[in-house]
This record gives sequence, structure tokens and C-alpha cells, in this order.
Amino acid sequence: MAHLLDENRLRYLFEAIRLGSVRAAADLLSVNPSVVSRQIAQLEKDLGVSLIERLSRGVRATEAGDLLVQRFRQWSADAEDTISKLREIQGLQRGHIDIVMGEGFVSDLMSGPLNRFWQRHPRLTMSLELAGTNDVVRAVAEDRCHIGLVYNARTDPQIRTSVSTRQPIRLIARPDHPLARKGTSVQLRDIAGHPLGLMYPSYGTRQVVAMAEASERIGLSPKLTTSSISVLRHFVKADMGVTLLPAFSITADIADGSLVAIPINHSLLTSTEAQVITRLGRELPTAVSQLLRFLSAQMRAFRETSSPHSR
Repeated sequence: MAHLLDENRLRYLFEAIRLGSVRAAADLLSVNPSVVSRQIAQLEKDLGVSLIERLSRGVRATEAGDLLVQRFRQWSADAEDTISKLREIQGLQRGHIDIVMGEGFVSDLMSGPLNRFWQRHPRLTMSLELAGTNDVVRAVAEDRCHIGLVYNARTDPQIRTSVSTRQPIRLIARPDHPLARKGTSVQLRDIAGHPLGLMYPSYGTRQVVAMAEASERIGLSPKLTTSSISVLRHFVKADMGVTLLPAFSITADIADGSLVAIPINHSLLTSTEAQVITRLGRELPTAVSQLLRFLSAQMRAFRETSSPHSR
């Protein structure tokens, strides 16, 4: 049966389903749409099962088609990882690493850990993709990225958590804000009376804040919602309001005294974690494994927080 799974036909199927269109797949692969349609039809004939549903505006996978797409992703990832290992055996010390992460990790990663890793492995290249919590998990599960740096991700059977460190959500404010001047921790209800900026619901911080709201039976009404931590930082610095983030995401601002991170008395908000994730069962190239260990040891996000610079 395995000989029926022609790699080229599987790629046509994969791209058509991923893009939702035979024409889009053909454009990507630089072939005529009829070629993509014929190859998928031949694969369906060989296997004796329908792989796509043809809709008025594109295509979508059947259960069998979805199974093949998942397997193709895994095969492609395994092939890339095997090539990386062969290069390592040959002593080339080359390779490429794909990382996906939440924006809150950027400042931490760029403040020194990445440069120190490159000093040790100068011939490695990397791509860095920014995404919300749900999309980070999806990119790793689908083998589009080797490593994910994510905040408070939900359990997923396809994901292995390599490192997990508690990083509480804090109230982020200017030092002269009334809640900061109190010099103590705050309650969630204290925050409700102040203008608030929050991340979109697909982000880990917003998801856990929503659970905390429900447990307290209160509703926080954000004045600003965004997909950008940078926007929230400027929102707070401009004295337009406060926000809720882990302290490691504003390390530089805490260090220069422009912002403070105030503890919040709520068990859900103090139990949140920063995580390094990979796909369960994926055998990572040596370079990726080395980077994973290096970042876990070097990044502030993966050290237990004692918040020496926060309030």
C-alpha cells in the first residue's frame, strides 16, 4: 500500500488542502490547475477513497485527506531533520532552525541569548515567527516550526513541553500610577476601575485573565485590545491606562524604571507559565536540541521569577 503514496501527488494534495484551492496550489507549484486535479484524482483512485470535497469556492479535506495531510507534514519534517543530521555527521555544522513565539519573548531573546548562541554556532540560520498562543501551538504541531516559545498554552496531545517556568501575570503600570503608589499587591477588582489595555482573546495572557474574571464574577472592559505587546507598553507609558502581562515581557522597561510590575492576588494569575514546546515524537536535529537547551538556560522567561525589579 505504501507504494501508492506518491510523494508528488501527496504534495499536490497537501497544498490544495492547505490553501483551500486547486488553483492556488497550482500557482504555488507553477503548474496548470488541471495537473493538480488529475494528480489528486489519481491518488484517490489508487487508494479507493475520497480525499477532498469540491466546494463552490475551493476544496476541503475529507477525513482521509486530513490524515494524509498530517502524515505528509510529518514525513517532510522528518526528511528535513534527517538531512540536518547528515550534515552534522559530515561536519558541515550548518542548518536552519524555525522558531515561533509570542511577542513577549522577543526582548528577552534579543537581549543577549540569541547572539551568544550564534557566537558558538555562526553558520546556523534561523527564522523567527511571531504568533498568538493558539497559533504557536498549531505551528509546532504541524511541523512548520521546530521550537515554540509560548505563554500558558493549553495541553495538547501532539505537544511536548520541554521547559515550563512559572511567570505570573502582573499589573503593568507607570511608577506614578495610583495603584503603583500603594506599594502593595492589588486585587483584580482594584483594576476594574481603571482604563485597561489587553491582548486579543487568542493570546495566553488574555485567556487566563478571562478565567480569572469568571472566577471573581467581574468583567474587565478593556479600553484597548491589540495583538501587540509593544502597543500595550506605549499605551501604559503614555498614561492612558494599565495592562496585564508577565514581567519578563517588559524587562527593559522595568530596568529603566519607566514601568513597574505589580503582583495581583489571584491564584490563576500567579500560576501561569512560560513554556518551550516541540512536537511530541519529533526527533530534533542536534542544532535544534542545542538551541532548545541554550535558550532554556539563558532566557529570563525560563527562570523562576523572583521579580527583583518589580513591585
